[in-house]
Amino acid sequence: MRRSSPVTESAATPRQHGDWAILRQLAPYFWQYRTRVVLALLCLVAAKVANLGVPLLLKHLVDAMNLPASDPRALLVVPAGLLLGYAALRLSASLFTELRELVFAKATHGASREIALQVFRHMHALSLRFHLERQTGGMTRDIERGTRALQSLISYSLYTILPTLVELGLALALLGGKFDMGFVWITLGALVGYGIFTISLTEWRTQFRRKMNELDSKAHQRAVDALLNYETVKYFNNEDFEARRYDEGLDAYRRAQITSQTTLSVLNVGQQAIIALSLLAMLWRATAGVVAGHLTLGDLVLINTLLIQLYIPLNFLGVLYREVKQSLTDLDKMFTLMGREREVADAPEARPLQLQGAAVRFEAVDFAYDPARPILKGLSFDIPAGQTVAVVGASGAGKSTLARLLYRFYDVQGGRITIDGQDIRQVTQDSLRKAIGIVPQDTVLFNDTIAYNIAYGRPDATPAEVEAVARAARIHDFIVAQPKGYDTMVGERGLKLSGGEKQRVAIARTLLKNPPILVFDEATSALDSANERAIQAELASAARGRTTLVIAHRLSTVVDAHEILVMEAGQVVERGTHAALLARAGAYARMWALQHSSTRPAATEKNTHGHQVA
Repeated sequence: MRRSSPVTESAATPRQHGDWAILRQLAPYFWQYRTRVVLALLCLVAAKVANLGVPLLLKHLVDAMNLPASDPRALLVVPAGLLLGYAALRLSASLFTELRELVFAKATHGASREIALQVFRHMHALSLRFHLERQTGGMTRDIERGTRALQSLISYSLYTILPTLVELGLALALLGGKFDMGFVWITLGALVGYGIFTISLTEWRTQFRRKMNELDSKAHQRAVDALLNYETVKYFNNEDFEARRYDEGLDAYRRAQITSQTTLSVLNVGQQAIIALSLLAMLWRATAGVVAGHLTLGDLVLINTLLIQLYIPLNFLGVLYREVKQSLTDLDKMFTLMGREREVADAPEARPLQLQGAAVRFEAVDFAYDPARPILKGLSFDIPAGQTVAVVGASGAGKSTLARLLYRFYDVQGGRITIDGQDIRQVTQDSLRKAIGIVPQDTVLFNDTIAYNIAYGRPDATPAEVEAVARAARIHDFIVAQPKGYDTMVGERGLKLSGGEKQRVAIARTLLKNPPILVFDEATSALDSANERAIQAELASAARGRTTLVIAHRLSTVVDAHEILVMEAGQVVERGTHAALLARAGAYARMWALQHSSTRPAATEKNTHGHQVA
């Protein structure tokens, strides 16, 4: 079979997308809510028309107050009617604004939920290589900021920027139609100058904000890493060292914040200067019109109120533009994660695995995590249906890699792996992994109850089934001895349990899964000798009639295997039964003699609280 080189998700340089490209990626998520989008836009226009009617009504109210006292309209009718209309317009503007937010809320939160779920699924779809190389703290920060950025982007664009543009268009039409084009040109000149200044300066400031975010993620990543490795930090008295590393990150972040704030102050001062000059020019022209007699006091009030309504949201345009740009940057990071190609993906014609006994075969398999360091070299062996094959050898021989390849966490670069004659690259990963159960050497548990962690092997299992496999894994007595029994919390990564207790939970949940193919990767390595012998019998019973791969260092755990493979440097150097390999007096016999050269006392397990565990 043609040899291929490994491809990693992390090897690809993350590419930055343009703003319009990011918006195009968002469009499909909102297309399903298109009716609500249209209704929200109609509410937006209605709110702005009502808002623009407020200064117009205020103008008429001021002009009405200039009527002669003898005019009966001046007494009550006109002012009262105008005041009621003024109040109604104010209420209408607020009503349509709230209605717009209510109508569009489902679209905003629905799209946010869908994107977050898609990112979550994609992270699980990426290969083990990506997750081994990732920086958890920084990645979770990017995802968190990305999902929050979507709501911020909608809030700023639909609820602030777009309404301001609509109001601006209506205001310019009103100024040009009711007064003269001089007011329009002054307003447009100010807006163009304001926009150019704001956008250019904000674009320049984006580099500082991006650097600030990177430093924030780095500091957060260091903190998370240190907390996840709490015990290691304590073992080596490195609390002060970790605090200094974290402080270095916080100090770099502080300096970036100061730089960002300084440039923000320059931006704000420049914006205020442009607004002040345009207001001065507009009011000067309006005042001159009143003095000349072709404008009324109501017109002056109208222009003044209109400009105030216009410039208040415009005053925050710099902040809004910056936040929109930042939201787009955060979304870009999240979409970059979503855009990472899967190293291991289902073939287009992949079909569910069809089991006919679950015979496993490795055929001339070549594999390397790094091309410069081959792990497996032309490895071939069979595990006949219903039989147990054990693999032994020194650390680094490639034993645990066999389980990872069988689970298809990685794809082979030469040869193939088959189950009942089906190349595992041609079947769906979901059906493949449903057929395999594993008890790993390094058991990691969820920060939940013991019952939850056991039932993870089959989430729909009944409490009685959970208890049955706990008894089989010899952990039931320990569980019921706890104050909360099966509802006992195991802590972050299961740290409240000893290594042996965690391994027995792993055995129980694999027994609950009840798959046709079993992999025991040092399944009893954390157990004392007495418990190992007891559980070994349970594992042998569980393996009966199933295709089983046993990876072990302790040779005493594999003596009953149908075949034992001895691996060195990624190749099988010996194979046979326990008795045959001893009789051959080769590598296996030397390993057996070395492990039994002295009698080791049975160790007593202790959990993290120092209590002995039987």
